[in-house]
Amino acid sequence: MKKILVGFLLFSTVLSAANPIDKKTCSMNGIKLAGKVKVVKNFADFKVKVVSSFPDIEVKKVSSFPDDCGEWQFVDSFPDFTIEYVTSFPDFTIRMVDHFPGVK
Repeated sequence: MKKILVGFLLFSTVLSAANPIDKKTCSMNGIKLAGKVKVVKNFADFKVKVVSSFPDIEVKKVSSFPDDCGEWQFVDSFPDFTIEYVTSFPDFTIRMVDHFPGVK
């Protein structure tokens, strides 16, 4: 019984550490993951990987007022943060959605 409890605690710790995004503030490294976003090829604030299941955050593309967690307005100038799309070693993973964005 003791081994099962220890195993469960280790497993739950791994799951909670799996998402690098602070769920309470919807931020990573002090940058809120809502707002104006510019896609760049180098020197991005975050490297992200687009996935179809089990994302760290679900993102909704909006055309104005990207105020809530996971709402991103893609821009060419004056971004709040920048991202680079990668296929391996991302800072976090995203899935594009039409409704209910946010940290999962």
